[in-house]
Amino acid sequence: MSYLIGILLTIIALMISVAFHELGHMIPAKKFGVYVPQYMVGFGPTIYSKQIGETEYGVKAILLGGYVRLAGMFGPAHEGTRKVNRKGQITLAEEARQASLEELPPGREDQAFYKLSVPKKLTVMLGGPVVNLLMSIVLFAIIIMGVGITMPTTTLANVPACMGTESTTCSDEAPPSPAYEAGLRGGDTIVEWNGRATKSWNDVVEAIDSAGTKPAPVTVERDGQLKEFEVGTIEFEGRSVAGIQSQVAPVRGGVAEVADISWQTFSATAQIILVLPKAVWSVGEQLFTDQERDPNSVLSIVGVGRLAGEVSSEGEGVTVGDRAVMLLSLWASLNMALFVFNLIPLPPLDGGHVAGAIWEGLRRTFNRITGRPDPGPADTARLVPLTQVVFVLLLAMTILLIAADIIKPISLL
Repeated sequence: MSYLIGILLTIIALMISVAFHELGHMIPAKKFGVYVPQYMVGFGPTIYSKQIGETEYGVKAILLGGYVRLAGMFGPAHEGTRKVNRKGQITLAEEARQASLEELPPGREDQAFYKLSVPKKLTVMLGGPVVNLLMSIVLFAIIIMGVGITMPTTTLANVPACMGTESTTCSDEAPPSPAYEAGLRGGDTIVEWNGRATKSWNDVVEAIDSAGTKPAPVTVERDGQLKEFEVGTIEFEGRSVAGIQSQVAPVRGGVAEVADISWQTFSATAQIILVLPKAVWSVGEQLFTDQERDPNSVLSIVGVGRLAGEVSSEGEGVTVGDRAVMLLSLWASLNMALFVFNLIPLPPLDGGHVAGAIWEGLRRTFNRITGRPDPGPADTARLVPLTQVVFVLLLAMTILLIAADIIKPISLL
């Protein structure tokens, strides 16, 4: 039951993210006077819709995205532009121009999207991805500043008498713990190690490494009082250790920690997007051969849903709060992925429209500087054939990843 709840929550989270993404497009578009006939969450047959003012708002059956229809995306062809092909048939670009202009009711031609200035076009097209970025940052802020992330603290959970065992009888395989012999005990909070203040467990680890094998002065807080010890280290299982174990607890951070995790998530997502064709190809090889699925490979929304289901399932030692934090982390990462993915400069993604607006701005600026006439809006309808190719590739990628997530799923277990 918990597994299904996790999947359901993922679908709801995705739809909320998509809904706000489309609002990020629609609100500035309406503010700038663009005619917006439709706002839809999902694709395919309409389940529910309602007309409010000039816009139809609704939900469709296939909950894998959404769209907002901006009338007049493409303007009329520039003078001299070929409108028919060699066979005398109307071109795909001209079909798109005509269909786009037909969306505008009579007398509302000035409300066409293509007539917006370049800054306004950029505001509209970047509005959706930016909303997802803000949602990701806000979710990370809720986790880090509100709930806290479970991580090692400077308070000791246990100081075993012998390394690697609960037994008090030591041996060559389980040598005596230097920390235990020095007098450290579970419940002590490390304040300073080898003259270095320890505000985090990483500080403790780094201080131990820097101290080497010589005994180092250690200050701990025990029962409200500070106590001094001399603690050495030994080589155990290939590393220098003192024989202490940290307590884990939710630790809250500040704005700096939110910025850091947001940047790390953005960087990791961007790196995946940069090698996306290769990553998808690898998933295909793993799906159609005997290769095991790489646990770090790209996922579809089905894969994300499965992980959310596992996170929500019963697990020993995992609290409801821990599950909630993990689900919020997945949601934050999903929004970051929507932000980065939609900035790919290819139509029909938002990045493709952004690239078109930037090209228009560059051309107009160049002509103005050189004293040439204004070239007018960019004829982005000429990219319609490319749009169709990219759409087919994205559809094929989605089907492949969904199949891989069903047949060879990635598991947290």
